[in-house]
Amino acid sequence: MKKMSLRTRVLTGTVAAAALGAGTLGAVSANAAAPAAAPASTVKADTSDRNLQQSTHLTVDAATKAAKAALDAAEKENQRVAVSVVDRNGNTVVTLRGDGAGPQAYESAEKKAYTAVSWNAPTSELVKRLAQTPNLKDIPGTLFLAGGAPVAVKGAPVAGVGVAGAPSGDLDEKFAQAGVAALAK
Repeated sequence: MKKMSLRTRVLTGTVAAAALGAGTLGAVSANAAAPAAAPASTVKADTSDRNLQQSTHLTVDAATKAAKAALDAAEKENQRVAVSVVDRNGNTVVTLRGDGAGPQAYESAEKKAYTAVSWNAPTSELVKRLAQTPNLKDIPGTLFLAGGAPVAVKGAPVAGVGVAGAPSGDLDEKFAQAGVAALAK
């Protein structure tokens, strides 16, 4: 491949920039002059449409109720924890950081909740799976420590409750389960 002279490179760059600028200006001008187009089509959204899927998500009120119940259970035992509730997609719905909870508790609670909903299993059970599949712990956003509990509806996961900050994962998970149980009331 031949090397281009400085003059050729500058000229080529100038021509390219001018063409790009003219194209952009032309597109903006054309869009400004053209009337807004009507939507091409609408999708009829009914439950019999095989192209659509319905999913169940906790409301913010329900997620807050679960988080508050878990936090209250921890406070009754003088534990300082953070509680997080995530939706089916792993998005955080609510996180409560109790008075005196450590700085790591907030993020750990979110990761435990995410891990529980991702596998629809308590994180204490998932810790046991690491013996057979140690690379599970390498999945981003997960934390394989006890303290996460899934929320399921008709066997399908819809949320996860994670608790972190107590001196043991067993306590964290006990408080997370209290949050899940509050949703059944």
